[in-house]
Amino acid sequence: MRIIVGLGNPGAKYKRTRHNVGFRVVERLAEKLGGDFARKKFKGEYAEGDLPNAWQGPKGGDGKLLLVKPQTYMNLSGETVLGFLGYFKAEAGDLLVVVDDVALPVGRLRLRKDGSCGGHNGLRDIEQRLGHNAFARLRVGVGGREHGGEGAPRDLADHVLTAFGADEEKVLEEAMDRAVEACLCWAGQGPEEAMNKFNAAG
Repeated sequence: MRIIVGLGNPGAKYKRTRHNVGFRVVERLAEKLGGDFARKKFKGEYAEGDLPNAWQGPKGGDGKLLLVKPQTYMNLSGETVLGFLGYFKAEAGDLLVVVDDVALPVGRLRLRKDGSCGGHNGLRDIEQRLGHNAFARLRVGVGGREHGGEGAPRDLADHVLTAFGADEEKVLEEAMDRAVEACLCWAGQGPEEAMNKFNAAG
């Protein structure tokens, strides 16, 4: 089984904010797989699905996918992640976390096998609770302080709680489709293949 966790904040007022890109990606992935987030466990909502044949590969295991949305608010995301990993006896290599990234332009993807939290409170909490950072993460750019960007917001905490502009949404729509494919590639073919295919795109 592969576990894909999208990070965000629960509640209607956060639904379309930059911080909730992780939720939106796994919701789109669940829709593609014919699942929904009707079930709850460990303060999270989850859906199940099977890896499509097109993405089957040597890393796919049994082809089962578990999609999770922690409902604890961003800075406590690790509580839910730890619960699911323990319950399903999953290893760190079975985990992919999808998050927003203010250091990337809107729509840019960056997948890594491990790494620092980069100041992201959700990733930081997961790392602290697991005691390591040896799990994959897919960062989706939401703009804010990307290299060479002009007019970066002074308060990034406020920035990630704003909605995307209309033009940004158009870019994001395509990016989320690519992010879904990146998740499936990671699950079936492994992180190296997913990095090669999707980090340079968009």
